[in-house]
Amino acid sequence: MNDNIGDGGFMASTRHAGWFAAALAALSLGACQGGSFGGSPEGVPIALESIDGAPAPVRTALMDELSTAASDRKVELVGASAEARYRVRGYLTKETTEGKTNVAYVWDVFDAQKRRAKRLTGSSPVQLPSGSLTDLDRATLARLAVASMDEIAEFLSAAKAETPFQTAEAVTEEAPVAAQ
Repeated sequence: MNDNIGDGGFMASTRHAGWFAAALAALSLGACQGGSFGGSPEGVPIALESIDGAPAPVRTALMDELSTAASDRKVELVGASAEARYRVRGYLTKETTEGKTNVAYVWDVFDAQKRRAKRLTGSSPVQLPSGSLTDLDRATLARLAVASMDEIAEFLSAAKAETPFQTAEAVTEEAPVAAQ
């Protein structure tokens, strides 16, 4: 074992350990925030245009839950008539198989050219006493909204990371500093 501190080995390993600890802390913080390493969905506005298949009260309650889930994930929801990078249309349906009922959802994400950019799907087991989607409770709608917005946020983060940044040239009346 080399205990000679004067040779610089100890200082070099301390610097590397410090860098490693800082990187590990940053990764841990990112994991705690629920974010992925693909980036943040911030700055990519989406318009939630419709939710078909659900009665009006369920649509309204689900929109509230989606809004909360979007805010928690830094997804910017804008009105259906506002400018948005993507437009989302949702569909809810119930399906019963072997006596077990699930609520299935589909989210179609469309780009500015009205092409489907992504289809997100999922389902959740539910108890519906009357067998109608009208019986969906807030807890179930919150679960659906969280799962849906997790997938939408992941898609938006990936799409944002793939889109090259374009910078506009600034127009100035002054001569460049280097020419002065």
